[in-house]
Amino acid sequence: MAKYLLQRIASAVLVLWIVVSLTFVLMHSIPGGPFSREKQVPPAVLKNLEERYHMNDPLSKQYIDYMKNVAQFNLGPTFRYEGRTVNDLIKDGLPKTATIGFLATIIALGGGLLLGSIAALWHNKTPDGVATFIATIGVSVPSFVMATFLQYYLGYKLGLFPPVGWNNGAFKNLVLPSIALGAYPIAQITRLMRTSMLDVLSQDYIRTARSKGLPGCVIIGRHAMRNALLPVVTYLGPFFAYILTGNFVVEYVFNIPGIGQFFVTSITNRDYSTIMGMTVLFCSLLVVFNLLVDIAYTFIDPRIKLTGQKGA
Repeated sequence: MAKYLLQRIASAVLVLWIVVSLTFVLMHSIPGGPFSREKQVPPAVLKNLEERYHMNDPLSKQYIDYMKNVAQFNLGPTFRYEGRTVNDLIKDGLPKTATIGFLATIIALGGGLLLGSIAALWHNKTPDGVATFIATIGVSVPSFVMATFLQYYLGYKLGLFPPVGWNNGAFKNLVLPSIALGAYPIAQITRLMRTSMLDVLSQDYIRTARSKGLPGCVIIGRHAMRNALLPVVTYLGPFFAYILTGNFVVEYVFNIPGIGQFFVTSITNRDYSTIMGMTVLFCSLLVVFNLLVDIAYTFIDPRIKLTGQKGA
């Protein structure tokens, strides 16, 4: 276990270094800079700004200095928010993004597992058709379309929920963004769970359990569910990646001041330090999530070892 974790941490550091290095090179390869759109700024002031942020230093020196700061968890100042650092933006925005992501995860996992199980247990019947229809809609509709649809009809038309804003994290303000973010993964999990559960229910050990007269709830809960979860656990890596990146669009549509909105704004403003800082954050979170998924997989399926070998 310890050896595996050390190997994964080492590979994570390597991945982070590659991603940050590529982002650094790409940002500095694009023509212009974070102050190039400030047409009203006199040349002398522009020069002072570039000197203040060490943008006139050789590129190699900028790279070395930045990597040193990242190693100390200092992501540098922002170019667009006077007197604030990237760490400040993350501190302000991450709780909001995490709240929406957490609720979307509950909706996606809870709804997907429930719908997938219902579809499998009532295969080729009305509940199966309804669950499959919901899954098809969720997969077919992009998150920004779903967000706009929910915002217009449930927010503006019916007035059931606030269409935009954060309002200190009031629950009503979280409902629409969480549903919009969780719609696509709930559809994917439903399809995975349905297929996996149908396969498990056709296995010999399930037939044996039924022949022994075990109640259906015991067969499903104790024998079928655990094995049916394996494909869903495998999907959790891409799932968390979607939750993180999907938040960009959802936060923008619902005007939520999370890190996704900061990231989008930093791209349009060519805010190098914020772009690279958010990249470091997102990449770190994805590495951690994937590691947790690998560990969770070994608990669900004891045959899988952390070394990547199967047990006898």
